[in-house]
This record gives sequence, structure tokens and C-alpha cells, in this order.
Amino acid sequence: MTLKLLLPTNVLLEESVTKVIAEAQNGSFCLLPRHIDFVAALVPGILTFTHADGKEQYVAVDIGTLIKHGSEVLVSVFNAVRGDDLNHLHALVKEHFIKLDEEQRIARSALARLEAGVMRHFIQLEKQRYG
Repeated sequence: MTLKLLLPTNVLLEESVTKVIAEAQNGSFCLLPRHIDFVAALVPGILTFTHADGKEQYVAVDIGTLIKHGSEVLVSVFNAVRGDDLNHLHALVKEHFIKLDEEQRIARSALARLEAGVMRHFIQLEKQRYG
């Protein structure tokens, strides 16, 4: 099978795999090459995939969608972090989400400044209009 993991801004991975394990709202499931076509809404968790040599790889994923069609498995998620082992993945997830929290804090601060500026201009316009 070909596993392709899509993020909003790029393709995180596209690799040949023999098995995919993911988690949907009703629990974990395993896809093998002869599995029927399948669609699932993914919940945040660990997506595990296995290469032909038996080596397992891990990706921490946010909410998203998985579609298996023929020999192609497409996964589309908002955020994902790939790691070679679970300990490394845990550290990467912590680092990634701390960075996301900081970026969101900066964005909220910029938005608050923008809203305050708009309100100041609106008040100035009202003063000009009504003297």
C-alpha cells in the first residue's frame, strides 16, 4: 500500500507500507493491503505504519480523515509529528505543541492589538461625525 499523510501546507510522508494502524472515534483499527475500501474520522492519537522490512514508524496526528481506496491510504490531518520511536515522538510532540501554543499566543496578542486599533478609529470617526 502507499501511505500518504497530508497536512494543510505540505505532504508529511508518502511511503510504501504493509500495515497501517490508526484510531477513529469508535476505536483503533488496522488496515492491510487486501482490506476493503474504508473511510474513517480520526481522533488525535498515534498512527502506526509498518514497512515491508517489518520496521514500525509512528506519527502523532491531530483530528483528520483517513481514506483507503485500493492500494492507497490517504490521511489528511491539521497537525502531525513523525518520530522513529515512541520516546522520540513524545519529545517531538511536546516541543511541537509548545511551539504551537506560543504561536497562538502571539497571534491572539496581535489580533487584540488590531481590534483595539479598529475600536480607536471607530471612536474617532464617531467623534468627528457628531462633533
